[in-house]
Amino acid sequence: MSQPLPTATGTFGDKPELSFPHDAAPADLVVEVLERGEGAIVEAGQTIEVNYLGQVWNGSIFDNSYDRGATIEFPIGVGVVIAGWDSGLVGQQIGSRLLISIPPHEGYGPNGVPQAGIGGDDVLVFVVDIVDAK
Repeated sequence: MSQPLPTATGTFGDKPELSFPHDAAPADLVVEVLERGEGAIVEAGQTIEVNYLGQVWNGSIFDNSYDRGATIEFPIGVGVVIAGWDSGLVGQQIGSRLLISIPPHEGYGPNGVPQAGIGGDDVLVFVVDIVDAK
């Protein structure tokens, strides 16, 4: 049986709001496709363009691109971003909205990112809209 994941409001392009279950966070990486896109498959080594919201499991939002009104671009599948993003985004379709639950060992590790309010034991939850990949 799979563990309950947070639910996200809105559709592709909308800033989501997350509601968390009372259950503990999953111990492993979990990727849920909330909306499947029609585009090409994202491949390792491509530069991907996304909108995203990141929140600590049952905690505060630490970053989101929706409020900035700008997507971000970065190489995917090559170790530039946290492992959970490399694992979770490669193989997905452009135009998809994903919910990704990332355990600490695939996130920022035991040190966390204190300035962002992320502890070393925190599970991170992202809603990611894949806008493009080149």
